[in-house]
Amino acid sequence: MIMSTAGPPQGARPLQGGAEAHAVRKAGGGHTSEPLHSSGLRGRLAHDAPLAKYTSWRTGGAADTLYLPADRDDLAAFVRQLPPAEPLTVLGLGSNTLLRDGGVRGAVIVMHNPGAALAVTDGLVYADAGAACPKLARFAATHDCAEAEFLAGIPGTVGGALAMNAGCYGGETWRYVARVEVLTRAGEFEVRTPADYEVGYRHVAPLEGIFTAGWFRFPRGDGAAARRRIKALLERRLATQPLSLPNAGSVFRNPPGDHAARLIEACGLKGFAIGGARVSEKHANFIVNPRGQAKAADIEALIAHVRETVRAKTGVELVPEVRIVGEP
Repeated sequence: MIMSTAGPPQGARPLQGGAEAHAVRKAGGGHTSEPLHSSGLRGRLAHDAPLAKYTSWRTGGAADTLYLPADRDDLAAFVRQLPPAEPLTVLGLGSNTLLRDGGVRGAVIVMHNPGAALAVTDGLVYADAGAACPKLARFAATHDCAEAEFLAGIPGTVGGALAMNAGCYGGETWRYVARVEVLTRAGEFEVRTPADYEVGYRHVAPLEGIFTAGWFRFPRGDGAAARRRIKALLERRLATQPLSLPNAGSVFRNPPGDHAARLIEACGLKGFAIGGARVSEKHANFIVNPRGQAKAADIEALIAHVRETVRAKTGVELVPEVRIVGEP
């Protein structure tokens, strides 16, 4: 474990900074001049902040405290101001996550940043955690790297992919990780290697601190061929997944030797709905919010119904891939 304060490598594009920290208190529509956790911050701070727009399902209650950091140093400053016992939830693009209707206690940090740094350094591809995975895939292809194309099919950020070992189309994130940077709850940056983690299928432990960056070792390859494969993968994804409707990606992990979508479809659950939530007719392992009116409770109830039905009819216990966060 190596202590780090260097940040993105030289030549990487810096994160786009925000305005000076400010807070909006939604209750009553008023403003507060002395919000919690605001001393010296430069990002965007809000209290009692609705979270639905930060999730790909477009559902969920409010966060006690919401913070959008201006950059990595601002993120560290915010974390250092949090009481040690205060719950902390991190979002990227809000996919693979169900935020319950009762909201999220403590602080929620949104890491996605369109200005996140990407760079090639010492033969490795560097990415800030706030970078979208498809952006990393295209960057790697542009620099004649191979085998990063699968990242174009992951609807999340690099930080989220690191936290769950996200994968698709035969690729998995941690297969290519050389090292990662983590921000601890004490507000200190540390660089860690894969040897510091237990990594498996959609599993990474221990999840201590916040992933802030990753260095990836992709093999050299044909950049033009990689870009063609990215295009083909995205066309396949568009043709087979309900991307035009609010969804959170695959809901369940694939059981060994099988596919969750096949089991769900075999049980006649395509199109089954609870409230405003529905099992997608296009891909059975997706739950969609077609009218934007589903409550998180509808989605959670539908997840439970699918699990119970598949268990009863096939004997297979589906394991949710999505994380469920917050109060009912």
